[in-house]
Amino acid sequence: MTITQWLIFLLIIQVIHGLGTWKLYQKAGRQPWEAFVPVYNGVILMKIINRPWWWIILLFLPIVNLIMLMVVWVETARSFGKNTYLDTFLAVITLGFYNYYLNYVANVTYVENRSLMPKSGSGEWTSSILFAIVAATIVHTYFMQPFTIPSSSLEKSLLVGDFLFVSKFHYGARVPMTTVAAPMVHDTIPLLNVKSYAFNDNFEKRKSSWVNKLQLPYMRLPGFQNIKRNDIVVFNQPADTLRDMNIFKPDRNYYKPIDKKTNLVKRCVGLPGDSLEVRNGYVYINGEKNELPDRAQLQFSYNVTPKTHQFNPNYLASRYDITDGVYPTNRQYTNYYIPAISDEALAKFKNHPNVADIKINIQEKGQPDPDVFPHHPDYPWNIDFFGPLYIPKKDATIAINLDVLPLYKRVITEYEGNTLKVQGNQILINGEVTDTYTFKQDYYWMMGDNRHNSIDARRWGFVPFNHVFGKAVFIWMSWDGIKNPRWERFFTTVHGTGKATSFFIPFLVVLFGWIGFNQWRKRKKQKA
Repeated sequence: MTITQWLIFLLIIQVIHGLGTWKLYQKAGRQPWEAFVPVYNGVILMKIINRPWWWIILLFLPIVNLIMLMVVWVETARSFGKNTYLDTFLAVITLGFYNYYLNYVANVTYVENRSLMPKSGSGEWTSSILFAIVAATIVHTYFMQPFTIPSSSLEKSLLVGDFLFVSKFHYGARVPMTTVAAPMVHDTIPLLNVKSYAFNDNFEKRKSSWVNKLQLPYMRLPGFQNIKRNDIVVFNQPADTLRDMNIFKPDRNYYKPIDKKTNLVKRCVGLPGDSLEVRNGYVYINGEKNELPDRAQLQFSYNVTPKTHQFNPNYLASRYDITDGVYPTNRQYTNYYIPAISDEALAKFKNHPNVADIKINIQEKGQPDPDVFPHHPDYPWNIDFFGPLYIPKKDATIAINLDVLPLYKRVITEYEGNTLKVQGNQILINGEVTDTYTFKQDYYWMMGDNRHNSIDARRWGFVPFNHVFGKAVFIWMSWDGIKNPRWERFFTTVHGTGKATSFFIPFLVVLFGWIGFNQWRKRKKQKA
């Protein structure tokens, strides 16, 4: 829905609320008309149910409001003497319409200054759990979200098994577009393995389905910095599909809400307005080679010819830090493939007594790869030789013709919602013939440091800013498998220069110091 449609929807909700509660307002000593005034009626209702006014804010936060609405329905019933488990069940299961029964049928009396303490242990547990979920959802949605590194795309900077905190406020927290969803999970409910959100994913029904009309338009809170070159960014994969997230060839993906597309973490090497090119696997921005931070280590794949015997993957990982494994490519074991190795590790590995020869796997320039963006025969690009191409910038206007159309077709249609049609040599956008196009938002180029073992922008193209949801800032835990904690990576920063410093020991000192101080203060109060 558009903002206007949402405002109309909210006004309808206000009318429904007023019709179902105006007598209850009157019994609580208020005026009936107060039940119909948007926002104001909420403030008055909080006074009636003896709850703080700022609960109104929670009622307007997507996802959080689903929980708060149920709480308010139950609290309203209890404010008029309806305290049984049946009353609670009816208030929730009827989606608040139980208030109509209280308003027009039941003979209820307002309980002024009622006790807010739960009347049972189970009630106390339920209240604590609900508000813990509300608080965690607010933090998760608007401030900081945990994220686990699933692949070796940024290996050496971020390792498989790193647990991150992703900041939502650096670039500005994105307001959830999917309004009906389970809190604190992404697109699937764990264990149940079912979709976590209400949405019709069928592309043909994306505009006609009533449940899809509950979607909010894209909105973002102000951030305090822009995305910088080489930032490690978490975003929703633009070309995500419900069938297979690694297939990027079709003209379009299955229709999936932006905020429910697969989460990925990559390094932003290209900014809006840049001209980007990949030569021999290295990124060039505006003609100059991109210089990565000192913590980053590029990795490439190699073919290795052994002298006499096989390689031990465990030994290679521990001795040479070759963590993506090593695989024989034939039954004779005359060639091994290493998916990823850094220059530092390569310099050591060359001296391995079993290495007869080692060659980097670089594709030839002009050798087309059908899996590489823009998946068009006029662009014979591959992962090692790619571009140049212009990264769209908001409000920038480019000449558009049949030659460059493959590069920007998805931007124009999928990400910016225009219709596009080609008639002969003419391009029609929204039914009008044009030879220029002005971009509506910024775009970025996200790549992995593991250049031959990373599914990144070279596969699907540009990443729109509305798909960006945070900046990776902190590693709070790291495990190599189940039994091997990487203690040196606990409580380390993601960005910065030099060797990352663990703040885990200082954190434990502060934590136990705080616990000890609280215990001391508690005993002191008891003695007093």
